[in-house]
Amino acid sequence: MAADLWTSAVSLAGVALGGGLTALAQRATQRSAERVEERRQAVAAAESRRTEQIDVLKEFVACAQAAERAAYRRPDPWGDDEDGWMTQTGPVMTALWTASGNVTLLCDDTLRQPVRTYGHALNAAVWRDIGDTEVNEHLEEAKTAFMDAARASLAGSRPPERTAGSGGQVY
Repeated sequence: MAADLWTSAVSLAGVALGGGLTALAQRATQRSAERVEERRQAVAAAESRRTEQIDVLKEFVACAQAAERAAYRRPDPWGDDEDGWMTQTGPVMTALWTASGNVTLLCDDTLRQPVRTYGHALNAAVWRDIGDTEVNEHLEEAKTAFMDAARASLAGSRPPERTAGSGGQVY
């Protein structure tokens, strides 16, 4: 009877130990899967944010190009609304300032001043507050500073690299 009791007790202890180890293994697997999912979501959010930043930077560059074209098209001397230039240029400049606000809101703080400086340089070029300086000469420094800052900002916002052979999963 004592042997049967010991056999039952050892068997019960084995079942309890096996059940406990199984529960621990399942919990560890679940936690690991949760961490992988959190990393995947973080990478997806970073990729989405980067795409959004690229979009607003592209919009700003397109608006800046339109403003630069307007600066080159400006009649000299100009009067009331030479060939509709002022009528066409007002919305171009409004779009530029809206796009610069989007960059300020959605991109890195290091872009705030270069965007502002470039926007003011474009504004001065469009309204010819630049004296006898050529438009491209007036814009060059501010444009280069903005492009360099934008490039640096985007390089810093790259999502984490995926490891080779990971099958698309980040480890």
